[in-house]
Amino acid sequence: MNITTMLDTSHSLRRVLIVHGYAAAPDAHWFPWLRDSLETAGVDATVVTLPTPDAPKAAAWTDAVAEVIGVPDAGTWVVAHSLGGITVLRALATLTEPWQLGGLVLVSGFTGALKSLPVLDEYLSTDVDAERIAKNIGVRAMVRSDADAFVPAAASDELAQRLNAELHIRPGAGHFLTEDGVSALSIVLDLLRR
Repeated sequence: MNITTMLDTSHSLRRVLIVHGYAAAPDAHWFPWLRDSLETAGVDATVVTLPTPDAPKAAAWTDAVAEVIGVPDAGTWVVAHSLGGITVLRALATLTEPWQLGGLVLVSGFTGALKSLPVLDEYLSTDVDAERIAKNIGVRAMVRSDADAFVPAAASDELAQRLNAELHIRPGAGHFLTEDGVSALSIVLDLLRR
């Protein structure tokens, strides 16, 4: 099947921002595949470059994402992986209301400290008002694995509940990294087709 037929962009999807997580980069994992798939379908897609990905600073990451998001609208969607998820939520929290985002897809999203990555405790020490942000977002979805070595299922499930987001579970996908065998993520394209 051709990617253009897979992705019906007749609805208002015009722009997708892809936000990577900790120790990643725009050219890592499934991010280039998603960007290229969207661009082939005529959608403006950008993988946001975040400063010092191996030693993230919350303010710098939030500012970088906020700058790229600008003033979102119904044609703007954001796809974020792992630590990129809370970063996107923090950036959205800085926007002056009213604002609207067409959709948000979080892959291995979470808030709160992770026992597996205590190095991120400072970054994660401040929560975000997910419930307030959710009311400005059209489609909300969480994609998680049942075998994530870094983000417990309960952490993703809790954030999905706070956002009133659909929950999609991919068996055996780990943390959705290349080393987990994930270099493409068709569920995300399916969600963007809405």
